Amino acid sequence: MNESMKSGIRHSNPIRNTWTRDEITALYNKPLMDLIFEAALVHRAWHDGSEVQMSTLLSVKTGGCPEDCSYCPQAARYQTDVKGTPLVNVAEIVSSAMEAKEAGSSRFCMGAAWREVKDNVHFDRIVDAVKQVNALGMEVCCTLGMLSKDQADRLKEAGLHSYNHNLDTSPEYYDKVIGTRTYQDRLNTLDHVREAGLNVCCGGIVGMGEESKDRVGLLHTLATLPQHPESVPINTLVAVKGTPLQNQEKLPFWEMLRTIAVARLVMPGSMVRLSAGRTDLSVAEQALCFMAGANSIFTGDKLLTTPNPEFQSDAAMFALLGLTPRPAHKPQPHLDQVPA
Repeated sequence: MNESMKSGIRHSNPIRNTWTRDEITALYNKPLMDLIFEAALVHRAWHDGSEVQMSTLLSVKTGGCPEDCSYCPQAARYQTDVKGTPLVNVAEIVSSAMEAKEAGSSRFCMGAAWREVKDNVHFDRIVDAVKQVNALGMEVCCTLGMLSKDQADRLKEAGLHSYNHNLDTSPEYYDKVIGTRTYQDRLNTLDHVREAGLNVCCGGIVGMGEESKDRVGLLHTLATLPQHPESVPINTLVAVKGTPLQNQEKLPFWEMLRTIAVARLVMPGSMVRLSAGRTDLSVAEQALCFMAGANSIFTGDKLLTTPNPEFQSDAAMFALLGLTPRPAHKPQPHLDQVPA
């Protein structure tokens, strides 16, 4: 695709925050082959189609969370096989980040099973870890629950690149999954992250029993934020024994693929991450996701507490598909303006 073609596609599908649910529904319901083709064109107009960002997620504090998220094995109220562990030390975090970097990851995310960030010695430890991982030249991300503007400022000062805080699903379906934190609580945290000058990483989970209108509702909320998230993770439910969703029927792959393709169309400048549930996908299915607009994955053998493909299998897939790892801190399109 030459530059004039790319420019034409960008202008015909610009970054905008005025999407309606009807528009997104129409995209979601397009014939699948047409949808994938359109998303592929938009993806390659805005991004290098051969580049995929490799990210690594480390659980730095596992289990014991007081919330009731129906999908989460780390909730203290559910009887799962997850063993709670205290916050790991900074040296161990940095060592894991160095291993991830050597394996090809350009982004390192630290996840703690907290409801919210508290101003204590544990947060001090996270801040120190952020500083040291940032010094490695990696993009540093955290997902620690709700946080205040002052806490977001402190993380930014320490060198944090992005903060992850997912909306999970549509506003209408949300209370069927979570009762201990409101949708507005999540939006407030996103505001604090954005106000601090951090990149926003925000997406959701598909396959929790929601309908297609709820997947549309999630994408509509994300695409009409004042600024699109720089990163949009699309997770597929990993049903864990002991959680309320343990017997949830698996979502057909094609619905997840539609979600990724529509995410690419309505948020063309964002990174779209193929996240949890990737172990259930064949290489061919993952290739379709990359074709439809996914350009980021989590690597390593575990995503917090759920299985994930190992580095070696991802390296083989990259070689087969002709993909290359995206370097750290590569500039993204400005997500708050129409491109030139």
